[in-house]
Amino acid sequence: MAQKVRVAAVQFGAGTDVQANLQTCLRMIDEAAKQQPQLMVLPEFCNHASWYDNKEHCYNVSVPLDGEFLQAVAAKAAEHQCYIVINVTVQHANGTVTGTSILYDPQGQRLAMSDKQVLMGHENDFLQRAQSVCPIVETPFGRIAMYACMDGVINETPRGLALRGAHILCNSLNSFARDEAALHVPVRAPENRVFIVAANKVAPLIPEFLLEPVSQATNIPVEFLHGAGESQIVAPDGTVLAKAPRTGDAVVIADIDVSEAEDKTRPDGTDVFAARRPALYSAIAQPPQERHYTPGAAEMHAAVFQPPSEGAAAIEEAAAALSQAASVGAQLLVLPELFCFENGRVSDAREALMRSQAAIDALSAACKAQKHDIWVVTSLAQAADGGYAHVGLLIGRDGLRARQPQLHRSARHAAWVNVLGDYLQVQQLPFGRLALIVGDDALYPETFRLAALQNAEIAAVPTHLLEKWELETGLRERSAENRLCLVVASRPTAFGASALMTLHADFTLMTPWKTRPFDGNISTPLVTAAAHAPGLTHAAIHPANAQNRFVSHRTDVVDGRPWYLTQAITG
Repeated sequence: MAQKVRVAAVQFGAGTDVQANLQTCLRMIDEAAKQQPQLMVLPEFCNHASWYDNKEHCYNVSVPLDGEFLQAVAAKAAEHQCYIVINVTVQHANGTVTGTSILYDPQGQRLAMSDKQVLMGHENDFLQRAQSVCPIVETPFGRIAMYACMDGVINETPRGLALRGAHILCNSLNSFARDEAALHVPVRAPENRVFIVAANKVAPLIPEFLLEPVSQATNIPVEFLHGAGESQIVAPDGTVLAKAPRTGDAVVIADIDVSEAEDKTRPDGTDVFAARRPALYSAIAQPPQERHYTPGAAEMHAAVFQPPSEGAAAIEEAAAALSQAASVGAQLLVLPELFCFENGRVSDAREALMRSQAAIDALSAACKAQKHDIWVVTSLAQAADGGYAHVGLLIGRDGLRARQPQLHRSARHAAWVNVLGDYLQVQQLPFGRLALIVGDDALYPETFRLAALQNAEIAAVPTHLLEKWELETGLRERSAENRLCLVVASRPTAFGASALMTLHADFTLMTPWKTRPFDGNISTPLVTAAAHAPGLTHAAIHPANAQNRFVSHRTDVVDGRPWYLTQAITG
């Protein structure tokens, strides 16, 4: 396998004239070819704007697999001796239409097709959802797979492709959301340790004569009914290697070493694919269930505390911080993982049990001393099944309420942790439903999905940040794609510090927004970041907002996951 390859993301718009759109595709392929990429990725719905009068109209403006439109693209692949990924709506003999990504090889042969698995908004009224997973395609420079737009706003589709061995994920987009480029696109690279080549649209995404009426009907300013551009290429560590502007046709290029996508290890040596626990994820593959629960508080206060001291001295500091948090009305305080151990490390497991018990006793007493209920979450060493576990603990005025052992192995705790948890618990508290996500469990999108499937509204995350992407995109994405408030506590590291993330009340597109104007960001949470220094940080969070998971018409970000195509995740 050749390891070095030049890849291109090709950005442009498409209107309602299919022939004109074909000419745009061919022109932009020629433009990209000037830089001699071996792989180029085009946007979603290249044949026609994603706006249809009815199903007949949708079918008529879609293209047959062996028709003029796609034959012309295939000929360009042969002319320029490169692989081309294009996404179009495809006519099928049974009268259905799919949104389909197609890969052509340098001989102009169609190598693979991938139908969209997660449909967005009105696409549900016109397109047929994928019935099978995308094939993984072997090329001389590595394995390629494809997905489209909303497929990447939630984790399951790209996750499954990476688990099946893809090195390069090709993402075709038709998006006006600015948080697509800032959050949803780039996170898929580091969470899976793969390369992402993502091509988005620019220019109006609907017929131009409808821009003003649609804007008035939806309260979305006209400028945000255009493709948001920012096509990009992202490395397995989350580094954005190349990025296009928000407006205008563009080609972005990067030379990548595909072998980097073979390495799934963290800085501490944890192999994040080998450490997965597929048997624990079975709920992800189950059909959506009707939800029955009472929503949590419309608003409550939470806090995180970063202790000044290392070791046992941090116990007294944490107890004092709990009283301070209670004085400002906080009902939940989260401390970093192993907060009372030097550098967050356990050197002697037996001695660690005694220090952990001292911390539990001190925090319980501090909770009991407050005028109103306050709960504290951290992680400590605990005895378990004849061994030792790294355990998330929920402590209140009556002492220890819940224990959540870490679910995934971590290399940095391998010297003492020999027992893992077997399931994720969600606790009902007065202010909402709380999940404890312990340490490196926060790296795995499956963990948060399991919490969401149990109707968690808040995730308390005592952890230790080791990579830039964890806070920059990873934890924000967990909040966004699961509609979860996150209270994340980490000692400050070179890669960030603690943060509190809450959900906007206004989330569903094409409905009136009452609490904020539309600014192009749909699902990115509101973040209160702790200073890179010891101290207490607190903020309001909104558990009840987790009840709404509909980003658009018929598009639920949790129940809309392609549950029937998740065998790679759960098998």
